[in-house]
Amino acid sequence: MSPRRDHRPARPQRWQWVLTASIAVGSVVGGIASNILADLIDPNLGAITWIIAAAGVVIAGVLATLEVRSRRALGAGPTVEPVPAVPVQEAGVPTDLPDTVGVVGRRAVVEWLAGAVRTEHAVALFGRRAVGTSTCVVQAANAVRNHYPDGQLYLDLRKTDRSGTARALRPREVVDALCRKAGIDEAALSQAADLEAAASLLRAELGDRRILLVLDNVDSPEQVRPLLPPARRCRLLLAGGPELSGLKGVRVRRLTEPSSDDAVELFAAAARDAGSVRRGLPADPSVRHIVELAGRQPHAVRVLGSWLAAQGWSASDLLTALRHGLEHGRVDATLTLLASRDRAYAGLAADTRRLVRLLALVPQPLSRNAVAALTGTNRGHTDRMLDQAAGRDFVTVTPDGRYRLRPLIVQYARIHLLCDEPPGRRVAAQARLVRYLARQAERYADTVLPDQPSGNEPGGDWFARHEALLRTLACEAWGGPGALPVSPPRRMRRWWLRLAVALCTWYASAGRLDDWAAVCRAVLKSPVARHTAAVAGWAHNELGAVHRWQGDPHQAAVELTAAVRLRHRRGAAQSRTNLGLALLDQGDVDGALDQLQRARQQRSPSDRAGQALTELGLGVAFLARDEPRFAGRHLIRAANQFEAVGDRRGYAAALTNLALAQWWLGERLDAAQAWSAALACHPAVNDRQGHAAALLNAGAIVAAGAAAAGPAEHGRRRAAQAQDLLEHSLRLRQAEGRPVGRTLLYLGDVARALDDPDEARRQWEAAAEACEKAGDADGTAAAQARLQP
Repeated sequence: MSPRRDHRPARPQRWQWVLTASIAVGSVVGGIASNILADLIDPNLGAITWIIAAAGVVIAGVLATLEVRSRRALGAGPTVEPVPAVPVQEAGVPTDLPDTVGVVGRRAVVEWLAGAVRTEHAVALFGRRAVGTSTCVVQAANAVRNHYPDGQLYLDLRKTDRSGTARALRPREVVDALCRKAGIDEAALSQAADLEAAASLLRAELGDRRILLVLDNVDSPEQVRPLLPPARRCRLLLAGGPELSGLKGVRVRRLTEPSSDDAVELFAAAARDAGSVRRGLPADPSVRHIVELAGRQPHAVRVLGSWLAAQGWSASDLLTALRHGLEHGRVDATLTLLASRDRAYAGLAADTRRLVRLLALVPQPLSRNAVAALTGTNRGHTDRMLDQAAGRDFVTVTPDGRYRLRPLIVQYARIHLLCDEPPGRRVAAQARLVRYLARQAERYADTVLPDQPSGNEPGGDWFARHEALLRTLACEAWGGPGALPVSPPRRMRRWWLRLAVALCTWYASAGRLDDWAAVCRAVLKSPVARHTAAVAGWAHNELGAVHRWQGDPHQAAVELTAAVRLRHRRGAAQSRTNLGLALLDQGDVDGALDQLQRARQQRSPSDRAGQALTELGLGVAFLARDEPRFAGRHLIRAANQFEAVGDRRGYAAALTNLALAQWWLGERLDAAQAWSAALACHPAVNDRQGHAAALLNAGAIVAAGAAAAGPAEHGRRRAAQAQDLLEHSLRLRQAEGRPVGRTLLYLGDVARALDDPDEARRQWEAAAEACEKAGDADGTAAAQARLQP
């Protein structure tokens, strides 16, 4: 028997197929007959006949759909319902203590209850619904029933009406039911004016009788508070939800899901009781995976064991059926059965059930506002749903106040998501969440930009706290668990890209180049990049910037060339600017100038920040070609434009290079003013790399002035000033992991000006080694030349 065939529900009866086929054939025949009749009566009635035929087809389709649903319900019907561990008793009517059936494990809990009820007047076992509190309490009560010869009473406090809706008994209903069972007549009971009077009447009637009261399915402490404390020799044993944890005067214990071993034994026992002839189920690894998929919920585990026996499957067949539905997003009889037997989930309000299954879309914790965006509800409604879900142990709260599903029930919640939430609504929920996170990320990304003052980065904490969630949404393969759909709507693609851009901004500001590159590669693999070439161009441009930062200008040029080819005019101008800088890093000055000039032509007049960046690149390129006059013109434009747009970091970089151009032109006073202004800017924008470059240039200029002044006192003062600047630059470069060869070279020149030849030689040797390691051939040659006697 192949697993593929066995995964179908049981074959329906033949009359069902005959009925469905008859409806379909009858609708077609009816349409043809009506068409013939219309031709005989009036040719103008042809359109009406087609309408009648179409209506018949629609009706047949609806009936066929209902038939399929009925067959699914038949496959997941009560025929696989295991015998209840605690026999069902009429709610609100006290009965004798029932026996338990098919109990596996929980021995330590039962022994604790049996011991506690001998010494305490009231004992409560609480946990999420259907976790097994009723079974443990009733089993413990049976273990100690001989100690209570005057009677053991059982009362179910949860009543189910004809529509299947559960309702908790009111406190007065609970007390009145126990009074009647204790023998108090209706006349005396009717005279009890209030709840306290009725409870006192019950205590008086019980007196010194040794009676054990077992109250099951306690949903609220208010239901049992009038019974506390119980009569002097009476004992109270409670089973209920987490609300009982705060009940005063009661010794409580929390019950969680059974262990994996107990859940496996429970599954095997249910299969055996349902008639399965398979042996070795407890040792089968597939069974362990099955019970984990069911969240180790006792009732669901027993149902799956009975289903395995009813279908005649092996454990691996059942596991394959469950995984096939989850992985392919297809609802079949097995998933429908499992979803319909989750009693804890069914006990939630409808909107809270929707919240639980939507949280299965997101594997990471969410803030309350993010949950509100996911569900599309206001904050107050979201808070109420989260409080109920947390109170029923469906979600956990992180120390920073965010919410996530309990790991044990994530797979079960995904089953509910497939069975109960239409695909369109799932996508809409994801779209709302992505939009919210993108807006928040853009808001905080503005505070981590490099031109922000040092120490003023509140966005860094937000990104660090939500990084796992943002990385999952940005980098996980589309269509996988916890990821976005394979075919996202346009609005989701737009917001997702904005989220990725903001995340890259944070990674760039934090210097996390590998993470930055990972997000860019994820964008290239996404459906968004396949739909829009400009998006792929943006990702290539970002990768080019990453490779430049990593000191790989060749790979940077490859990525940026692809970006120029894919992007539109404005984006292409930015990519050409970056490509020009990458070519400049490779020593291709003419190629760099060509790309920068073309970028300047493509820049929009309104893009003043982009124009400033291109002018800065042109200035650096002309400096590299030993044309300081042209460089100075471009650098002055760049400095003015950066200052106009408020970019202090770009302004400082332009002034740093302008100081070099002016120094080479012999404009020493202007150069000194330029580097002084640059040094004043860098600390304010937290640009350590630019600050180190400015200090290096300034130190080199002052060192050259000290060498020209000779050994006079004025020259020695200038040399000491240059030494301080260069040593500061050296510390910054070493902290950033940047090349230090040129800095050491100029420190050697300063040591020579200070008449310390040994220190100068030591610095030049270190400079030659550092320049050679960094691939700086000119710096190595300069250091070697200074070392020559």
